[in-house]
Amino acid sequence: MNTYFSISAADLKSVMLFVAISFVIAFLLAPVLTEFLYKNKIGKHLRQNGVDGKAAPIFAALHKDKAGTPVMGGLLFWVTAALLTAFFNLNRQETFLPLIALVAAGLIGAADDLMNAYGMGKNGGGLQMRHKFWIYLAVAVVGAWWFHYKLDWDNIFVPILNQTVAIGWWYVPLFIGTVIYTAFSVNQTDGLDGLAGGVCSFAFFVFIFIALVQGKVHLAIFCGTIVGALLAFLWFNINPARFFMGDTGSMALGMTLPIIAFMTNSALLLPLILFIPFMEGLSTIIQIVSKKVFHRKVFKVAPIHHHFEAIGWTEPKVTMRFWLIAALGSSLGLLLMLART
Repeated sequence: MNTYFSISAADLKSVMLFVAISFVIAFLLAPVLTEFLYKNKIGKHLRQNGVDGKAAPIFAALHKDKAGTPVMGGLLFWVTAALLTAFFNLNRQETFLPLIALVAAGLIGAADDLMNAYGMGKNGGGLQMRHKFWIYLAVAVVGAWWFHYKLDWDNIFVPILNQTVAIGWWYVPLFIGTVIYTAFSVNQTDGLDGLAGGVCSFAFFVFIFIALVQGKVHLAIFCGTIVGALLAFLWFNINPARFFMGDTGSMALGMTLPIIAFMTNSALLLPLILFIPFMEGLSTIIQIVSKKVFHRKVFKVAPIHHHFEAIGWTEPKVTMRFWLIAALGSSLGLLLMLART
Protein backbone atom coordinates (compact mmCIF):
# COMPACT_ATOMS: atom_id res chain seq x y z
CA MET A 1 0.00 0.00 0.00
CA ASN A 2 1.23 3.46 -0.85
CA THR A 3 2.36 5.78 1.90
CA TYR A 4 0.19 8.89 2.07
CA PHE A 5 1.20 12.39 3.04
CA SER A 6 -0.72 15.48 3.98
CA ILE A 7 -0.77 18.23 1.37
CA SER A 8 1.67 20.99 2.24
CA ALA A 9 0.86 24.63 1.48
CA ALA A 10 4.17 24.98 -0.37
CA ASP A 11 3.40 22.08 -2.72
CA LEU A 12 -0.10 23.38 -3.39
CA LYS A 13 1.31 26.84 -4.15
CA SER A 14 3.76 25.29 -6.62
CA VAL A 15 0.93 23.51 -8.42
CA MET A 16 -1.25 26.63 -8.57
CA LEU A 17 1.72 28.66 -9.84
CA PHE A 18 2.14 26.28 -12.77
CA VAL A 19 -1.62 26.36 -13.41
CA ALA A 20 -1.44 30.15 -13.69
CA ILE A 21 1.75 30.24 -15.78
CA SER A 22 0.45 27.58 -18.13
CA PHE A 23 -2.83 29.44 -18.57
CA VAL A 24 -1.12 32.73 -19.38
CA ILE A 25 1.32 31.19 -21.88
CA ALA A 26 -1.40 29.19 -23.66
CA PHE A 27 -3.73 32.20 -23.69
CA LEU A 28 -1.06 34.39 -25.30
CA LEU A 29 -0.19 31.70 -27.85
CA ALA A 30 -3.82 31.15 -28.90
CA PRO A 31 -3.99 34.06 -31.39
CA VAL A 32 -0.74 32.90 -32.99
CA LEU A 33 -2.06 29.36 -33.35
CA THR A 34 -5.40 30.61 -34.68
CA GLU A 35 -3.72 32.72 -37.35
CA PHE A 36 -1.51 29.77 -38.36
CA LEU A 37 -4.48 27.42 -38.69
CA TYR A 38 -6.55 29.90 -40.71
CA LYS A 39 -3.63 30.90 -42.92
CA ASN A 40 -2.83 27.29 -43.79
CA LYS A 41 -6.51 26.33 -44.11
CA ILE A 42 -6.23 23.53 -41.57
CA GLY A 43 -9.98 23.21 -41.15
CA LYS A 44 -12.31 20.44 -40.13
CA HIS A 45 -13.41 18.07 -42.88
CA LEU A 46 -16.91 17.08 -41.77
CA ARG A 47 -17.26 13.31 -41.70
CA GLN A 48 -20.18 11.79 -43.54
CA ASN A 49 -19.83 8.33 -42.00
CA GLY A 50 -19.97 7.00 -38.47
CA VAL A 51 -17.40 4.91 -36.61
CA ASP A 52 -18.85 1.80 -38.26
CA GLY A 53 -18.22 3.26 -41.71
CA LYS A 54 -21.92 3.67 -42.50
CA ALA A 55 -23.51 6.94 -43.61
CA ALA A 56 -24.33 9.34 -40.74
CA PRO A 57 -26.84 11.82 -42.22
CA ILE A 58 -28.19 13.03 -38.85
CA PHE A 59 -24.73 13.92 -37.61
CA ALA A 60 -23.88 15.66 -40.88
CA ALA A 61 -27.07 17.73 -40.69
CA LEU A 62 -26.46 18.72 -37.06
CA HIS A 63 -22.91 19.89 -37.68
CA LYS A 64 -22.92 21.14 -41.27
CA ASP A 65 -22.11 24.68 -40.09
CA LYS A 66 -18.91 23.49 -38.38
CA ALA A 67 -17.20 22.37 -41.57
CA GLY A 68 -14.03 24.34 -42.18
CA THR A 69 -13.54 25.44 -38.56
CA PRO A 70 -9.80 25.22 -37.73
CA VAL A 71 -8.76 21.96 -36.16
CA MET A 72 -5.55 21.03 -34.26
CA GLY A 73 -6.40 23.46 -31.45
CA GLY A 74 -5.19 20.76 -29.05
CA LEU A 75 -1.65 21.82 -29.89
CA LEU A 76 -2.27 24.79 -27.65
CA PHE A 77 -2.49 22.84 -24.41
CA TRP A 78 -0.28 19.81 -24.95
CA VAL A 79 2.63 21.75 -26.45
CA THR A 80 2.42 24.34 -23.65
CA ALA A 81 2.31 21.62 -20.98
CA ALA A 82 5.09 19.64 -22.64
CA LEU A 83 7.47 22.59 -22.87
CA LEU A 84 6.88 23.74 -19.29
CA THR A 85 7.38 20.19 -18.03
CA ALA A 86 10.51 19.55 -20.09
CA PHE A 87 12.18 22.76 -18.94
CA PHE A 88 10.96 23.15 -15.35
CA ASN A 89 9.39 19.94 -14.05
CA LEU A 90 11.10 16.98 -15.65
CA ASN A 91 11.40 14.11 -13.20
CA ARG A 92 12.34 10.57 -14.21
CA GLN A 93 10.07 8.84 -11.70
CA GLU A 94 6.98 11.06 -12.00
CA THR A 95 6.75 13.07 -15.21
CA PHE A 96 8.86 11.27 -17.80
CA LEU A 97 6.27 8.61 -18.74
CA PRO A 98 3.18 10.85 -18.91
CA LEU A 99 5.19 13.47 -20.83
CA ILE A 100 6.23 10.88 -23.43
CA ALA A 101 2.62 9.69 -23.73
CA LEU A 102 1.35 13.27 -24.09
CA VAL A 103 3.82 14.21 -26.82
CA ALA A 104 3.74 10.92 -28.75
CA ALA A 105 -0.06 10.75 -28.85
CA GLY A 106 -0.29 14.45 -29.65
CA LEU A 107 2.02 14.08 -32.65
CA ILE A 108 0.10 11.07 -33.96
CA GLY A 109 -3.16 12.96 -33.53
CA ALA A 110 -1.70 15.99 -35.32
CA ALA A 111 -0.83 13.80 -38.31
CA ASP A 112 -4.42 12.53 -38.34
CA ASP A 113 -5.79 16.09 -38.18
CA LEU A 114 -3.64 17.13 -41.12
CA MET A 115 -4.87 14.14 -43.11
CA ASN A 116 -8.44 15.17 -42.30
CA ALA A 117 -7.89 18.83 -43.15
CA TYR A 118 -6.35 18.06 -46.53
CA GLY A 119 -8.81 15.30 -47.45
CA MET A 120 -6.41 12.38 -47.11
CA GLY A 121 -7.35 8.85 -46.06
CA LYS A 122 -10.52 6.94 -46.85
CA ASN A 123 -13.32 9.35 -47.78
CA GLY A 124 -10.90 12.18 -46.96
CA GLY A 125 -11.48 11.78 -43.24
CA GLY A 126 -8.02 10.92 -41.99
CA LEU A 127 -7.29 7.80 -39.98
CA GLN A 128 -10.09 5.27 -39.64
CA MET A 129 -11.06 3.84 -36.27
CA ARG A 130 -9.26 0.56 -36.93
CA HIS A 131 -6.05 2.44 -37.60
CA LYS A 132 -6.45 4.35 -34.34
CA PHE A 133 -7.08 1.06 -32.54
CA TRP A 134 -3.74 -0.35 -33.64
CA ILE A 135 -2.01 2.84 -32.54
CA TYR A 136 -3.75 2.68 -29.15
CA LEU A 137 -2.78 -0.98 -28.85
CA ALA A 138 0.87 -0.35 -29.66
CA VAL A 139 1.17 2.42 -27.07
CA ALA A 140 -0.72 0.34 -24.50
CA VAL A 141 1.50 -2.70 -24.98
CA VAL A 142 4.68 -0.64 -24.53
CA GLY A 143 3.19 0.99 -21.42
CA ALA A 144 2.10 -2.35 -19.97
CA TRP A 145 5.57 -3.80 -20.50
CA TRP A 146 7.16 -0.78 -18.83
CA PHE A 147 4.90 -0.78 -15.78
CA HIS A 148 4.77 -4.54 -15.17
CA TYR A 149 8.13 -5.86 -16.33
CA LYS A 150 10.37 -2.79 -16.03
CA LEU A 151 8.91 -1.29 -12.85
CA ASP A 152 7.62 -4.61 -11.49
CA TRP A 153 4.14 -3.24 -10.71
CA ASP A 154 1.28 -5.66 -10.23
CA ASN A 155 -0.81 -4.02 -7.51
CA ILE A 156 -4.14 -2.33 -8.08
CA PHE A 157 -6.37 -0.44 -5.66
CA VAL A 158 -9.86 -1.97 -5.54
CA PRO A 159 -12.38 0.66 -4.33
CA ILE A 160 -15.04 -1.86 -3.27
CA LEU A 161 -12.54 -3.64 -1.01
CA ASN A 162 -10.82 -0.37 -0.11
CA GLN A 163 -7.46 -2.07 -0.36
CA THR A 164 -4.64 -2.77 -2.77
CA VAL A 165 -4.57 -6.22 -4.34
CA ALA A 166 -1.70 -7.97 -6.16
CA ILE A 167 -3.04 -9.29 -9.48
CA GLY A 168 0.17 -10.60 -11.02
CA TRP A 169 0.27 -10.86 -14.82
CA TRP A 170 -3.39 -9.78 -15.02
CA TYR A 171 -1.98 -6.28 -14.62
CA VAL A 172 -0.90 -6.40 -18.28
CA PRO A 173 -4.32 -6.98 -19.91
CA LEU A 174 -5.92 -4.57 -17.42
CA PHE A 175 -3.43 -1.89 -18.40
CA ILE A 176 -3.83 -2.50 -22.13
CA GLY A 177 -7.62 -2.58 -21.98
CA THR A 178 -7.82 0.57 -19.84
CA VAL A 179 -5.50 2.59 -22.07
CA ILE A 180 -7.27 1.56 -25.28
CA TYR A 181 -10.76 2.18 -23.93
CA THR A 182 -9.85 5.51 -22.30
CA ALA A 183 -8.15 6.81 -25.46
CA PHE A 184 -11.13 5.70 -27.56
CA SER A 185 -13.63 7.23 -25.13
CA VAL A 186 -11.96 10.63 -24.89
CA ASN A 187 -11.71 10.70 -28.68
CA GLN A 188 -15.46 10.00 -28.89
CA THR A 189 -16.20 12.76 -26.37
CA ASP A 190 -14.56 15.38 -28.58
CA GLY A 191 -17.65 16.24 -30.60
CA LEU A 192 -19.14 19.41 -29.13
CA ASP A 193 -17.61 22.80 -28.43
CA GLY A 194 -15.95 22.73 -25.02
CA LEU A 195 -17.10 19.22 -24.09
CA ALA A 196 -13.90 17.14 -24.06
CA GLY A 197 -11.75 20.00 -22.78
CA GLY A 198 -14.05 20.71 -19.84
CA VAL A 199 -14.56 17.08 -18.89
CA CYS A 200 -10.84 16.32 -18.99
CA SER A 201 -10.07 19.46 -16.98
CA PHE A 202 -12.09 18.02 -14.10
CA ALA A 203 -10.20 14.73 -14.35
CA PHE A 204 -6.74 16.33 -14.33
CA PHE A 205 -7.81 18.56 -11.43
CA VAL A 206 -8.74 15.46 -9.42
CA PHE A 207 -5.38 13.86 -10.21
CA ILE A 208 -3.64 16.95 -8.83
CA PHE A 209 -4.96 16.12 -5.36
CA ILE A 210 -4.53 12.37 -5.69
CA ALA A 211 -0.89 12.90 -6.64
CA LEU A 212 -0.32 15.43 -3.85
CA VAL A 213 -1.64 13.19 -1.06
CA GLN A 214 0.66 10.45 -2.36
CA GLY A 215 3.63 12.77 -2.22
CA LYS A 216 4.03 12.86 -6.01
CA VAL A 217 4.53 16.61 -6.26
CA HIS A 218 6.10 16.61 -9.73
CA LEU A 219 3.18 14.61 -11.10
CA ALA A 220 0.71 16.97 -9.42
CA ILE A 221 2.47 19.94 -11.02
CA PHE A 222 2.33 18.16 -14.39
CA CYS A 223 -1.45 17.73 -14.02
CA GLY A 224 -1.78 21.36 -12.95
CA THR A 225 0.17 22.49 -15.99
CA ILE A 226 -2.28 20.66 -18.25
CA VAL A 227 -5.25 22.11 -16.34
CA GLY A 228 -3.99 25.67 -16.83
CA ALA A 229 -3.40 25.17 -20.55
CA LEU A 230 -6.78 23.44 -20.95
CA LEU A 231 -8.55 26.37 -19.31
CA ALA A 232 -6.91 28.74 -21.80
CA PHE A 233 -7.94 26.41 -24.62
CA LEU A 234 -11.52 26.39 -23.37
CA TRP A 235 -11.64 30.19 -23.49
CA PHE A 236 -11.46 29.89 -27.27
CA ASN A 237 -13.24 26.54 -27.62
CA ILE A 238 -16.58 27.26 -25.96
CA ASN A 239 -19.53 27.64 -28.29
CA PRO A 240 -19.08 28.94 -30.92
CA ALA A 241 -15.58 27.46 -31.04
CA ARG A 242 -12.75 29.49 -32.53
CA PHE A 243 -11.00 26.19 -33.20
CA PHE A 244 -11.47 22.50 -32.40
CA MET A 245 -9.30 20.30 -30.22
CA GLY A 246 -8.88 17.71 -32.95
CA ASP A 247 -7.27 14.32 -32.58
CA THR A 248 -3.99 15.99 -31.62
CA GLY A 249 -5.75 17.07 -28.42
CA SER A 250 -8.10 14.17 -27.72
CA MET A 251 -5.45 11.51 -28.36
CA ALA A 252 -2.94 13.36 -26.16
CA LEU A 253 -5.44 13.59 -23.30
CA GLY A 254 -6.84 10.09 -23.80
CA MET A 255 -3.41 8.47 -23.67
CA THR A 256 -2.04 10.54 -20.79
CA LEU A 257 -4.94 10.16 -18.35
CA PRO A 258 -4.75 6.35 -17.98
CA ILE A 259 -0.96 6.55 -17.57
CA ILE A 260 -1.46 8.96 -14.66
CA ALA A 261 -4.21 6.75 -13.25
CA PHE A 262 -1.89 3.74 -13.12
CA MET A 263 0.94 5.84 -11.69
CA THR A 264 -1.37 6.87 -8.82
CA ASN A 265 -2.92 3.38 -8.51
CA SER A 266 -6.38 4.76 -9.24
CA ALA A 267 -7.11 3.05 -12.55
CA LEU A 268 -10.27 1.31 -11.33
CA LEU A 269 -11.70 4.72 -10.44
CA LEU A 270 -11.40 6.00 -14.01
CA PRO A 271 -15.04 5.09 -14.81
CA LEU A 272 -16.00 7.70 -12.19
CA ILE A 273 -13.25 10.23 -12.76
CA LEU A 274 -13.91 10.05 -16.50
CA PHE A 275 -17.59 9.16 -16.24
CA ILE A 276 -18.73 11.13 -19.30
CA PRO A 277 -16.03 9.78 -21.67
CA PHE A 278 -16.64 6.23 -20.46
CA MET A 279 -20.36 6.62 -21.16
CA GLU A 280 -19.62 8.20 -24.54
CA GLY A 281 -17.43 5.28 -25.54
CA LEU A 282 -19.96 2.76 -24.25
CA SER A 283 -22.79 4.41 -26.22
CA THR A 284 -20.77 4.11 -29.43
CA ILE A 285 -20.02 0.45 -28.80
CA ILE A 286 -23.67 -0.29 -27.99
CA GLN A 287 -24.76 1.48 -31.17
CA ILE A 288 -22.32 -0.44 -33.37
CA VAL A 289 -23.19 -3.83 -31.85
CA SER A 290 -26.93 -3.17 -32.04
CA LYS A 291 -26.72 -2.13 -35.70
CA LYS A 292 -24.62 -5.13 -36.66
CA VAL A 293 -26.47 -7.75 -34.63
CA PHE A 294 -30.05 -6.47 -34.43
CA HIS A 295 -29.98 -4.13 -37.45
CA ARG A 296 -31.44 -1.29 -35.45
CA LYS A 297 -30.15 1.75 -33.58
CA VAL A 298 -30.39 2.30 -29.83
CA PHE A 299 -29.57 6.01 -30.10
CA LYS A 300 -30.53 8.44 -32.83
CA VAL A 301 -26.83 9.23 -33.18
CA ALA A 302 -23.78 7.97 -31.31
CA PRO A 303 -21.85 8.91 -29.24
CA ILE A 304 -24.57 9.91 -26.84
CA HIS A 305 -23.97 13.68 -26.85
CA HIS A 306 -25.16 13.72 -30.48
CA HIS A 307 -28.27 11.77 -29.46
CA PHE A 308 -29.29 14.58 -27.13
CA GLU A 309 -28.66 17.10 -29.90
CA ALA A 310 -30.86 15.05 -32.21
CA ILE A 311 -33.78 15.08 -29.75
CA GLY A 312 -33.65 18.86 -29.48
CA TRP A 313 -31.11 19.87 -26.82
CA THR A 314 -28.94 22.80 -27.85
CA GLU A 315 -25.21 22.22 -28.02
CA PRO A 316 -24.40 24.48 -25.02
CA LYS A 317 -27.09 22.73 -22.95
CA VAL A 318 -25.60 19.30 -23.67
CA THR A 319 -22.09 20.54 -22.87
CA MET A 320 -23.01 22.29 -19.63
CA ARG A 321 -25.08 19.38 -18.32
CA PHE A 322 -22.35 16.90 -19.20
CA TRP A 323 -19.86 19.16 -17.40
CA LEU A 324 -22.03 19.00 -14.26
CA ILE A 325 -22.20 15.21 -14.44
CA ALA A 326 -18.44 15.04 -15.03
CA ALA A 327 -17.78 17.25 -11.99
CA LEU A 328 -19.92 14.98 -9.81
CA GLY A 329 -18.27 11.80 -11.10
CA SER A 330 -14.77 13.20 -10.64
CA SER A 331 -15.62 14.34 -7.10
CA LEU A 332 -16.89 10.89 -6.18
CA GLY A 333 -13.76 9.30 -7.62
CA LEU A 334 -11.57 11.64 -5.58
CA LEU A 335 -13.61 10.94 -2.45
CA LEU A 336 -13.20 7.18 -2.83
CA MET A 337 -9.47 7.51 -3.46
CA LEU A 338 -8.94 9.75 -0.44
CA ALA A 339 -11.06 7.49 1.76
CA ARG A 340 -8.67 4.55 1.47
CA THR A 341 -6.96 3.60 4.68
